[in-house]
Amino acid sequence: MTTDDITPAVRLDSVSKSYGGSYAVHELDLDIAPGEFFSLLGPSGCGKTTSLRMIGGFTDPTDGTVLLGGEDVTALPPNKRNVNTVFQSYALFDHLSVADNVAFGLKRKGIGRAEIRERVGTMLERVQLGPLADRKPRTLSGGQRQRVALARALVNGPQVLLLDEPLAALDLKLRRRMQVELKQIQREIGITFVFVTHDQDEALTMSDRIAVMNEGRVEQCGTPEDVYEHPANSFVASFMGTSNLVPGTYRAGRVVVDEGPTLPVGTRPAVPDGSRVSLSIRPEKIWLSDFEPGMALASGVIRETVYSGPTTTYLIELAPGITLSVLEQNTARSRMEDRWSGGERVEFGWKPEHCLVLD
Repeated sequence: MTTDDITPAVRLDSVSKSYGGSYAVHELDLDIAPGEFFSLLGPSGCGKTTSLRMIGGFTDPTDGTVLLGGEDVTALPPNKRNVNTVFQSYALFDHLSVADNVAFGLKRKGIGRAEIRERVGTMLERVQLGPLADRKPRTLSGGQRQRVALARALVNGPQVLLLDEPLAALDLKLRRRMQVELKQIQREIGITFVFVTHDQDEALTMSDRIAVMNEGRVEQCGTPEDVYEHPANSFVASFMGTSNLVPGTYRAGRVVVDEGPTLPVGTRPAVPDGSRVSLSIRPEKIWLSDFEPGMALASGVIRETVYSGPTTTYLIELAPGITLSVLEQNTARSRMEDRWSGGERVEFGWKPEHCLVLD
């Protein structure tokens, strides 16, 4: 059996949602595989949460079809769909214990007490909350409350779990730890996760695939490595982390930078000679020393130096009005006196395959 023969856990077929003639989501086509950790990523207002709500049944699409496991659920209400949702607010019942919060959905389904006790106990152990079963949510930390909400959703055995920015309220250190824990839980349980976030690092860390959205459409869908290393366009390149976008004109395997140097590119782009393009180069792909044969080399003036502990970022003026961000590990130049300062002219370079020509 090939992957093409597997029925998607979630399929959105030309799904749109409009409000007063303005589209929040426009003709969205997505297939999400069973057991996949799939992220909808994009800036505020791009349509990612609206898409999630249409999968869950909280928002009705204007056009198109929503399918879960091959079944058309477009007209079904949320309680008739085999999905559960973890919201950013967690929506826990503070008057109930942790165990009773987790058991809430099972009780509403009329599951027997013995089975509820067993399933709740197993799930609390899985999310490392067994000893806190009798505590009230208000006595827990943010990370513990997040795990209660996750356990409450997973204990019902949904076909798909929808997560609407569930880590956004946590501090940075805890959020990073919970990213790892959430991915581990998903792998252990094997349920399809559809995760909404505006945090690029979060999506890269946790996802099997990412759909990058903008203005109600998917700009690119692929693995984290695909969308980071091979962005489909300038929007994806700039949104996925930091990318230097250098404007210029493409001519026979080179980009003539506006009022600047002519730079070679590694792969011939699908644009005709004379096209206006952007040359995309990640800051961490640019070298400041120990150049290798075949690298594209340029020089510029350092305009600013930003020390960040393990790394230093240099802002280097390549041409009038064009500044590149260059990220260097503080290894060879670990002392302040070894690093460059503003006003100095430096040479820098990159491997041609590390720059992309974007139309």
